[in-house]
Amino acid sequence: MRAMVAISLSKVQETAPALVNLYKSAGVSLAGHGLTGLRAAVYLVVDYSGSMRPYYQDGSVQALADRVLGLSAHLDDDGSVPVVFFSTDVDAVTDIALADHRGRIEQIVAGLGHMGKTGYHLAMDAVIDHYLDSGTAEPALVVFQTDGGPINKLAAERYLCKAARLPLFWQFIGFGDPGSKQFDFLRKLDDLAVPGKRIIDNAGFFHAGKDPRKVPDTELYDRLVGEFPKWLVAARARGIVRDPGSR
Repeated sequence: MRAMVAISLSKVQETAPALVNLYKSAGVSLAGHGLTGLRAAVYLVVDYSGSMRPYYQDGSVQALADRVLGLSAHLDDDGSVPVVFFSTDVDAVTDIALADHRGRIEQIVAGLGHMGKTGYHLAMDAVIDHYLDSGTAEPALVVFQTDGGPINKLAAERYLCKAARLPLFWQFIGFGDPGSKQFDFLRKLDDLAVPGKRIIDNAGFFHAGKDPRKVPDTELYDRLVGEFPKWLVAARARGIVRDPGSR
C-alpha cells in the first residue's frame, strides 16, 4: 500500500519549513478534487520575456515556484520541480528543490541573459523532451505561467494538439491585466475543439491578475488542479494515462 502523500509533512518541516502552510493548503485542494494519493510529475514553466521584469523583481515568480513546490510534494517524491524559463527561445531548463527553494528564482535569473519575446512552443517542446527522457509512467501537471500571448500562435497551438496524445496536462496561468487582449489566445487554447483539433482537452487557463501574490493559496491551488481530475478520467479512458490499478 502506498503512503497517501509522496513527501510527508515532517519531511517538509525538516527540509523546507517556510513551505509548510503551502503544503497543507495544497493537500486540502487535492483532497477536495479527489486527488489524494495521486502520483504525478509536476513541471513549472515561467515566462522570461521583457514585460515579466516587475514580476521577478516583486517576488511573484518566486512565490509561484514556492506554491508549486508545496503542491508537488504531495504528488512526486523527489522533492524537486523541473523548471523551464522561456522567452524568444528556451533560456534555461533547471530545477527547484525543497531544500534550497529560498531565493532560487533570483539565483537562476542572475545567470540568464537578455529577456526576449514570448514564444511558447519551444518551452513546450523542452517539457515534452524532459518528460519523455525521465522515463516515468506517471502523468504530469505542467504549470505554465505567462504574461501574454506567444509570437508564434500557430506553433503553440500545434504543439498543444500534438501533446494531447501524451500524459501531460497544461495548466496555463496568466499574470497581468485580466482585461488585456494578450490573453485571448490562451482562452482560445483552453477551448480548442475536441476531437476536431486534439483527441482530448489537455489544457486549462486561469488569470492570477496584476498582483498574483494576492491570490489566496487555497484559491490558487483550486485553480491549478481544478481541471486535472476531468483530464485524468479522459486520458485513462483513452489509454494515454495508465490506470493506477494496472501497475
